[in-house]
Amino acid sequence: MSLRNANQIKSGTLYVVATPIGNLEDITLRALLTLQNCDVIVAEDTLRTSRLLKHYQIQKTLISLHRFNEVSRCKKVLTLLGSGKSIAMVSDAGTPLISDPGQLLINQCIEHNIPVIALPGASAVLHALVVSGISCTPFFFAGFLPSKLNQRFQKLTELTQMTHTVVFFESPQRVQQTLLMLQKLAPERKICVARELTKIHEEVIRGKVDLVAKLISEKPIRGEFTIVLEGNKTK
Repeated sequence: MSLRNANQIKSGTLYVVATPIGNLEDITLRALLTLQNCDVIVAEDTLRTSRLLKHYQIQKTLISLHRFNEVSRCKKVLTLLGSGKSIAMVSDAGTPLISDPGQLLINQCIEHNIPVIALPGASAVLHALVVSGISCTPFFFAGFLPSKLNQRFQKLTELTQMTHTVVFFESPQRVQQTLLMLQKLAPERKICVARELTKIHEEVIRGKVDLVAKLISEKPIRGEFTIVLEGNKTK
């Protein structure tokens, strides 16, 4: 496939493009084709996206769209789409909208009958789920947990009652605290804690909550975490 072939890119269309979550080689040929041949790229973090584009020698106009400017930038993007521009939307990493901005733009495109095409690709949620050793079907994705202690404990209490496998993200600053909470709520439950997925220092720790919480408490904490928790089997 030639990256210079623009025949597949349609004018006035929003392309939702999944990008690598770590390893820059984890991107599809179709995604590269779209980034190469679209008119504009809408990015959550233009600096991070610039590094990806530079790696693949792609030069393109970038527009930032993040949670602090999403409302105003949506108007600009809709105007460009209405004028016939083809636009690719990417997040920091992985699939846009999954705990990332973009939902407002998608909804407004649908309301204005603007075509939206999603390109499949990398997702930390699915990566962690398939390597966890925990049942993949059905599962519930909870995104990021609340930052406030009481709210987070309440949310975890709700999640540990679910019979589905639960997947959620956690920051390095809160992961040890979150695991201690789970240790109180469901110490015997299976869990998988994954960090730095697809990167050089990728690490996946599996076991019962009680053991994994202790292991994580003894390790230096770096990188973003994706956690997979077994569903409640006592119900």
